[in-house]
Amino acid sequence: MQFEEFGNMSGKTLMLLPGTCCDWQTNFQKVIPTLSEKYHLICVNYDGFDGSGDIFPDMITVTEKIEDYIIKNHGGRIDGAIGSSLGSSFVGQLIMRKKIHMDHGIFGSPDLDQSGKVSAWLQSKLVVPLLTSFTKSEKKQKKTKDSLKKIFLMDDEAADEFMACFSKFSPESIKNEYYTDLLTHLEDDINVEHTRAHFIYANKMGEKYLNRYKKYFHDPDIREFNMQHEQWLFGGEEYALPVLKVIDEFMEMPV
Repeated sequence: MQFEEFGNMSGKTLMLLPGTCCDWQTNFQKVIPTLSEKYHLICVNYDGFDGSGDIFPDMITVTEKIEDYIIKNHGGRIDGAIGSSLGSSFVGQLIMRKKIHMDHGIFGSPDLDQSGKVSAWLQSKLVVPLLTSFTKSEKKQKKTKDSLKKIFLMDDEAADEFMACFSKFSPESIKNEYYTDLLTHLEDDINVEHTRAHFIYANKMGEKYLNRYKKYFHDPDIREFNMQHEQWLFGGEEYALPVLKVIDEFMEMPV
């Protein structure tokens, strides 16, 4: 595991948790300059995605390591955490398990998929080979890059760096991450005193995801944006700036 702290060290603590098959450097690179001006950032790279050569074990083991770090280095308390996609599963677990405390859990347009073992195994057998095949040939690289640019409005540099994640990390880590995320369930109607759950809802994902947010968390604070999944992290300032403004609003809310 890798934890790096920087930014405005007198500001509120804000943990950044990247999504599937990503490190924080790739996932949050476009918004870190703005976030670091105001917040004391704690950026996390999971086992298997930290350059150590370790393999990602499972979601709960990694959650426990994050909890241990917060307890040891921040007295068991942080002001907020942002999860990108799969990273939101960690935010949910950290809130639900109550081993540490955060005032604000911020969910970055996650899908929050959950399933049983058979379904998770079948999905991982289908999806993981697809993910790891993105860079197997120049033709596939170009097709994937064109799709990223069209759907998420990524520029060439962002698309190249995002695709590189699927070749620089171990397929076993990618499989374990994807598979165990599906098996790591959230309870319904999670309600922790003095913690607020905030959701960045990308409405182009569809209303079934909005309904999940309302199912898993009690009275969540949901802000709707006309964008694709995590487009604010990759699609340029027109998407990033409104979301960054809302994140500041989240972090200033009383709990």
